[in-house]
Parts: sequence; structure tokens; C-alpha cells
Amino acid sequence: MKILQSTLLLLLFVSLIKPAPPTQQNTDNFEEILFTRDYEDQYLDGKNIKKKESMMTSDEKSLQLQKDESSTSLPLKKENDANLRRLDFTGNLIEDIEDTTFSKLSLLEELTLAENQLLKLPVLPPKLTLFNAKYNKIKSRGIKANTFKKLSNLSFLYLDHNALESVPLNLPESLRVIHLQFNNITSITDDTFCKANDTHYIRNRIEEIRLEGNPIALGKHPNSFICLKRLPIGSYF
Repeated sequence: MKILQSTLLLLLFVSLIKPAPPTQQNTDNFEEILFTRDYEDQYLDGKNIKKKESMMTSDEKSLQLQKDESSTSLPLKKENDANLRRLDFTGNLIEDIEDTTFSKLSLLEELTLAENQLLKLPVLPPKLTLFNAKYNKIKSRGIKANTFKKLSNLSFLYLDHNALESVPLNLPESLRVIHLQFNNITSITDDTFCKANDTHYIRNRIEEIRLEGNPIALGKHPNSFICLKRLPIGSYF
């Protein structure tokens, strides 16, 4: 009888010292630690990968692509960019842009393609106020005759440091600033900025035309500037 009692007491004591199951709070903390470690690992891995790739930041109204040594074409989102107001692709190796690339960006106001490898210009969005394609390799044959004709809001045009042999045709009346310095422009006509058949025509909005660094003596073309309030910057002799 005493042996049985002792056995029962021993079993009761063992049951009392059996480890209690983990509480819900401990389980939650444990899961939270695992989640945190997993998130940090993924974040750090993603951060390291992003250092090797081009960086693109975007919101509803702007998008900028930073320099990417491997880029030769223009990557664009095609569904959610319709409300963009500004695009900046400065400092890449973009060589060609298809004419349909900007066809859905009807509200785009500023487009910068500076410091790339472009030989020609695509069809541009109709509401541009600023277009910058300086420091490329664009030649005059790479700009269609009607490229700027319908851009009635365009105020700032930067095509300096390219390979243009002539001033682009059909520049819109809205232009205020035109940068064409350091190209290969050798001649201009009476219709380049003015209207040869209208001696009363005045181009009121033009504030600055830069033509320095071109192999042209502007003094040989006096009738080309009679409609301007300010003479172009450049060599006259």
C-alpha cells in the first residue's frame, strides 16, 4: 500500500513540473522575429540588386531614369503613365526612340533626352512646353519637317551640342528660348526665323537664340533676323 502511495505521489509530482505550453504572446513574438528577419533579408538583397541596375522613380506627374550604362533603348511604362507631366532620361545610352513611344502621353509638358546617343527625334507629344535633347548626335535629316510645327505650347527648345547642319524647320510661334549652339549649322535663310514675304511680321516671344560655336558668319544673313527684337548670339564676322 505504501509503495502504491509513493508511486502516485511521484506521478503527481512529475505532472506538476511538466513544462507549460508556450503562451500565445510568446508564439506571436517568435513569429514576429522570424518575419522581421525575413523582411530585412529581402530588403537588403533588393537594395544590393538595385545598386547594379538603373534606378527609376515615378509618381503621378513625373518620371526620371538615372544613368544606366547598358541602356540603348527607351524603357517606358505603357499603361499608367498617361498623366505624366515630366519625363527625364538624361545621361543614358539611348540610341533610338520609336515614333509611337510617347503617343499615349498627351499631357506631357516637359521631355528631357539630353546626353544620350540619339541620331534622330521621334514624334513628340503635342502639349510640350520644354524639349531638351542637347548633347546627342542628332543631324538635320534626323528631324522631320513637321516635328515642331504643331507644338503650339513649346517655349523652350534645347538642341545644342549635336550635329545639325541647319536650323530645324517650322519652329512654332510660342518659342521663347532656342539653343542651337555648337552644331554644324553653315547657313540660314530669310524664312528660318522670320517670313520673307511679310516685312511687317514680328516674332514677339523670342527672348534668346544661341548660335555660337557654329561654322556660320551671322553677319552675312541680315534679313534672317529682321523680325526679331534681339539678335541671335553668335559670330557675325
